[in-house]
Amino acid sequence: MMTFIHTLGFPRIGEHRELKFALEKHWRGELNEAELLAAGKALRLAHWQLQKDHGLDFVTVGDFAYYDHVANHIQLFGCEPARFGFSGSESPLARYFTMARGVASEAADASACDCGHAHGDDAAQSAKGKPALEMTKWFDTNYHYLVPEYDATTRFQLDAGSLLEQVREAQALGKPVKAVLVGPLTLLWLGKEKAEGFDRLSLADALVAEYRKLLEQLAAAGVPWVQIDEPILGLDLPGPWALALERAYHTLQGSPVQILLATYFSPLEDHLSLACKLPVAGLHIDGVRAGHELTAVQDWLPEGKVLSVGVIDGRNIWRTDLDKALELLRPVLARRGSERLWVAPSCSLLHVPFTLAHDASVPQPVRHWLAGAIEKLQELAVLKSALDQGDAAVAEALAANRATLAERAASPLVKNPQVATRIAALPADADQRHSPFKQRQARQRAAFQLPAYPTTTIGSFPQTREIRAARAAFKRGELSEADYTAAMQHEIELAVRKQEALGLDVLVHGEAERNDMVEYFGEQLDGFAFSANGWVQSYGSRCVKPPILYGDVARPRAMTVDWTQYAQSLTSRPMKGMLTGPITILQWSFVRDDQPRALTALQIALAIRDEVVDLEQAGIRIIQIDEPAIREGLPLRRAQWKSYLDWAARAFRISASGVQDDTQIHTHMCYSEFNDILPEIAGMDADVITIETSRSDMELLRGFGDFRYPNEIGPGVYDIHSPRVPSVAEMVRLLQKARDVVPAEHLWVNPDCGLKTRGWPETEAALANMVEAARQLRDDTVKA
Repeated sequence: MMTFIHTLGFPRIGEHRELKFALEKHWRGELNEAELLAAGKALRLAHWQLQKDHGLDFVTVGDFAYYDHVANHIQLFGCEPARFGFSGSESPLARYFTMARGVASEAADASACDCGHAHGDDAAQSAKGKPALEMTKWFDTNYHYLVPEYDATTRFQLDAGSLLEQVREAQALGKPVKAVLVGPLTLLWLGKEKAEGFDRLSLADALVAEYRKLLEQLAAAGVPWVQIDEPILGLDLPGPWALALERAYHTLQGSPVQILLATYFSPLEDHLSLACKLPVAGLHIDGVRAGHELTAVQDWLPEGKVLSVGVIDGRNIWRTDLDKALELLRPVLARRGSERLWVAPSCSLLHVPFTLAHDASVPQPVRHWLAGAIEKLQELAVLKSALDQGDAAVAEALAANRATLAERAASPLVKNPQVATRIAALPADADQRHSPFKQRQARQRAAFQLPAYPTTTIGSFPQTREIRAARAAFKRGELSEADYTAAMQHEIELAVRKQEALGLDVLVHGEAERNDMVEYFGEQLDGFAFSANGWVQSYGSRCVKPPILYGDVARPRAMTVDWTQYAQSLTSRPMKGMLTGPITILQWSFVRDDQPRALTALQIALAIRDEVVDLEQAGIRIIQIDEPAIREGLPLRRAQWKSYLDWAARAFRISASGVQDDTQIHTHMCYSEFNDILPEIAGMDADVITIETSRSDMELLRGFGDFRYPNEIGPGVYDIHSPRVPSVAEMVRLLQKARDVVPAEHLWVNPDCGLKTRGWPETEAALANMVEAARQLRDDTVKA
């Protein structure tokens, strides 16, 4: 018998984003449904062939999706929400995209806001149409899934035709097929109740019955193993959910296929015994995040069961230390035998680029340290040979791996002694402002003389075709630096003049020169690299290229001062400097794995601190440090929250605390529930926080009121993800609701998020109404 190697999932977008471009052509009407389906099939076949060519013992089927794998399961189990009103005459693909994108006269794909969040609430979700399914993050990754909707009318009806067809396609390659499914309890957990008082867990038995039918159909199709993903086993589950998991798998016990129960992203902890005792044929654990539990899992898991160990990081892009992986695996091999040891990545490879081996945009030697999905398959093959035949069989590959790791560890690109010295000398109070907020507030009010309910925006203005063209031409070397600067200054002046005409109180320069709120800063900081083709799917056709944070972070020169100072020179009104915060830069990058994330965050914070101080010295006295990702960084287990929030909030304070009391620090956070971390948000001690609240009709603000949030706050008064221009009366009503829970003297008036994705006509119309709404509230205050 030989050790088995497999993958839990594979990137589906294609090496050159073939699926993205096919989808967008289809949505534009340039590719019909049959042609799109053919493009998807070609990608699947290519990816299965790669798995076969790299010696994997199974090809994994069921991980492909035209938009999202959770949405696949909504159709697979026939629980499309009734609100879409499907008649049955629509094709499955048409219904699928309706759920993903909504229906409206201005139908368009779900867009991402400046803060990198994906939302269905864009043009496809105007008031006239059917809103798309909500999107949110897949556990603690930067992938977004479509949220299932459940209520008392939800019924399940299996329709496995598409999955079974993919099984037949894969079987034609001559390799055994392992089907992969999101588990029934995880599918329910990830959804939302759409009726008050309804408990979606009550649907578990009905859903599990459909899973049993599916397993029978897969067995009849010749599938020997089915991987069922239940990552909620790594969460703090309520007792009834843990009991439901146990009941579900006892119901599935005895199905005619063998089940590999897969967990990932988190240790099992209090669910370890439960996971090991469930009546399944095998268990996969995340050996990267839960490797310390491997001995306990071995003790609890019956000897006759398969143990799949994910020793290759499916979430990051660094070469695996193969010696350490073998050190972890060999005791399992000795105890269980090769026939019951499977080796895999820690989770699906959906979260890493297709390949990075030949991406010339990444400088050497950094490129040599990286591993995309293809390189991770190669690592699996080396591990299999070493386990089955001994190290001598792959001596050259192991030696090359050791040399690569040694090169990275010793590289002067990784370690910067000046950064280490600065951190060692950091004063204990480096994260504290000079005075408490009340004293700062008094000095800031005296300095700025702003009216009640001051108006501002979150930072960006529309990125027009002309802006993008100029930036692209400059990158290609077709536009001189002087001409590019002149073009951007023209756009900045346009933004300033429009804001003055609208009557905004605190202005921004509009960020015309910025490609992305993280990439822009990473390109100017030491310790970062960028790929040309390191695309990772965010959702649907949207892909991102996370920065590669490989070394100590330092700021060699000012990054935003010249642009902001130029904007301030055009107006007598306060100009707000715009920066991305350390935790957001950390969260939205591929982060080095050779030191604690807290230390990397501190390095980024010091670089941002230098920029904040330089902006202040240049005369910019209102500075916004955006942290939309701070809530996203929370560990999956609540017991670990405090440690994370302590260092994350400290990193923000360090970035913000180098200025005088009369310099006002803003931050922006959006599209998160904040109630459970409000003390930590207050502890960040920003003078002003702006948050998204319009879609919740100001309900998200209520927690800030109940908590008595001590500093100033700007609740968003209109949703920037829709082209719809809200009326003055709507905004006044929202502000009045805000005034009921937050002291009026602490309220600012602003949109939910940046305006990068919108057009100028709707932007100007909405902002004009916003300014008028603020004026009416001021008049009401005077009359009162």
